[in-house]
Amino acid sequence: MLSSVFPGINWLCGIYKMTKLSVNLNKIALIRNSRDSDFPNLIDFARLCIKSGAHGLTIHPRPDQRHARYKDVYNLAALVQENTGIELNIEGNPIDKFLAVVLESKPTQCTLVPDEPGQLTSDHGWDVIAQQDRLRDYVQQLQEAGIRTSLFLDPDKNQIEASVNTGTERIELYTESYAKAYGRDEENAVLSIYSEAAKTAQTFGLGVNAGHDLNQDNLGRFLSIKDILEVSIGHALTVESLLAGFEKTIQNYLDIIKTISQPA
Repeated sequence: MLSSVFPGINWLCGIYKMTKLSVNLNKIALIRNSRDSDFPNLIDFARLCIKSGAHGLTIHPRPDQRHARYKDVYNLAALVQENTGIELNIEGNPIDKFLAVVLESKPTQCTLVPDEPGQLTSDHGWDVIAQQDRLRDYVQQLQEAGIRTSLFLDPDKNQIEASVNTGTERIELYTESYAKAYGRDEENAVLSIYSEAAKTAQTFGLGVNAGHDLNQDNLGRFLSIKDILEVSIGHALTVESLLAGFEKTIQNYLDIIKTISQPA
């Protein structure tokens, strides 16, 4: 755990804008749900994330509850309350049930994602220009409950500018395009698009998170973009941990982040 190895880590985070790692536990929940049991136990893995030095936990409960379930939101919220400094990020489409659970459980952050029913995984950001009024209402409800908000967006400057009018504090850049381009001829060009998108958001005072298909190979290059506040990583981390172990894999990600982090 970082705080035990580096006792001054909390003080250092006040000086440096270190990107936070939020571990997405959806794949652990998916494995659990493949059997009629509670094995693996999601809270046990959440505790291991915290022990390993992760800064936060993420889950994305979908309406069909095929992996993370609404009950998991409440359980994780209770765990986070016992661990000062650990953030809980709940992702999802703001249907009535999702909003009710989030407003009741009060996570640190809610990331609104435009998933359709039955969608395999998140594969696009919001059309904020077309849904600005709707999103503004959701953001207001969450903020009134003391929950930080983030909108899942493609690296599109027009959509980012429109998101300012919703009142959201942050956006999360959908990084699949970067992940697909990594190691290919188009990598630099695609990374430049994400860099400009982040700068646009930051110019308007928005915090920038990122997630989707980030892994140990491509994360370091992506974090050459300054002041990424949080990365949410689940699928790759879970797969990599099958080889290296869960705790070691989390620590590998934290080492990448520490190496890349820039002075504020």
